[in-house]
Amino acid sequence: MPFFEGFKPALRWLTFVALLGLAQWAVAAQMLVYSADAALAGPMIELDAQERKWLAAQPQVVVALTQYPLYLFKDEHGHWSGFHHDVLERISAMTGLRFVYDETFSSEQLLERLESGEADMSTMLSMNDERRMFLDFSHAFGGAGWVLIGHVEEPSVQSLAHLAKKVLALPARHALEATIRRDHPSIELRVVKTYAEARALVESGEAYATIDNEIGARLYPSGRLKVGDVLEGKWDADYLAVRKGQPPLLSILNKALDAFSPSELRAIRHKWFEATAPATAPSIRESIAWQACWGMLIIGVFTVLSLLWNRRLAALVEQRKDAESDLRDQLAFQRTLMDAMPDPMFVRDQQGRLLTCNKSYEEHLSARLEQMQGRQLIEIDVFPKDTAALLHAEFMAQLQTRKPRFSERQLMFKHGLRDIYQWTVPFYGADGQLRGLMGGWSEIARRTRQT
Repeated sequence: MPFFEGFKPALRWLTFVALLGLAQWAVAAQMLVYSADAALAGPMIELDAQERKWLAAQPQVVVALTQYPLYLFKDEHGHWSGFHHDVLERISAMTGLRFVYDETFSSEQLLERLESGEADMSTMLSMNDERRMFLDFSHAFGGAGWVLIGHVEEPSVQSLAHLAKKVLALPARHALEATIRRDHPSIELRVVKTYAEARALVESGEAYATIDNEIGARLYPSGRLKVGDVLEGKWDADYLAVRKGQPPLLSILNKALDAFSPSELRAIRHKWFEATAPATAPSIRESIAWQACWGMLIIGVFTVLSLLWNRRLAALVEQRKDAESDLRDQLAFQRTLMDAMPDPMFVRDQQGRLLTCNKSYEEHLSARLEQMQGRQLIEIDVFPKDTAALLHAEFMAQLQTRKPRFSERQLMFKHGLRDIYQWTVPFYGADGQLRGLMGGWSEIARRTRQT
């Protein structure tokens, strides 16, 4: 019996740790349920007569957007998702508004849709003087800082003052463009179409820095880029931007945002942005739990140690399975996202051999990926021979210079001469080594129709 009496302290410790774990699991389960159902909870808000009349006459509200991961994007199943999507779903449940998404491919194109009246509102715009001329902005419901992004081999960019006489790449009609031109005239601004093009110029050394939302900047780490300091006094707040002339819509949106409780907004933000938040120190309760586990290991016997070891092995196996599942999901998402792009896109290695491409690329060249993969353009019959030789030579020369290329040109396809906007950019591995080229094209006639 004295032998079994020795187990009592260890068993008491084990029970204590188990109760703490159960409590943590219960709290986590409540948070999960809340974050999943928050968009559907709560009563309808009360609207006045003018708002109800406007709502009855308005079958849908067109929301102009550009895909921006975590905020508003299409998941691997082609469904809209993200922080702004959850907020709009919640507003729809509270008001009866029906939102329809109108996807654009740059901030400039998005603003043109709003100016022309093709769209009613957007969730993707920061406030500035230019935009206030034709847009009304709702109450803010969150936000993030603007950060400077520079080359990994250059000193960290600490402020706009450090960019005097240097090139800063920004997407056209960026929210900070007018302020920078006014307050920092010595900065040489280079305006491009998208954030991706701006980052590519910094990677190649043609620009010294660019600016992005803090969450977006930390979502796409690159071996040749690094995130610098937050711009002091500059805040990228979350607004609902409404085309002027729609005061009932703005009023309804503000009422809905006011109806959000702080805990509800916090739960939705936690759902999407927790992974990009800085790591926090463990709580006192977590520290006590770990100390209890170590104390139990010290005073336990071989049977208890064996049990813990087996549980540890089981947890490691489960983590490995989860990691493999997450990796498969990420690959599937990337494949779906690439195939969803309407323009042809391809990725080639350092010898010009095709690694992968999207569905549009296959359709334009009338060939399957399996027929082209691992082969150079000059080895397959998808372009006229002269065109294939020209493009292959350009790819190999670009791999030597390592500079991105964006150009409008005429190119002979098998089905005739076409005017296209062609882009190719080098891409690098996590170790900073050149891995190959990524590129694509779009027909200029279709791009003109979109704008």
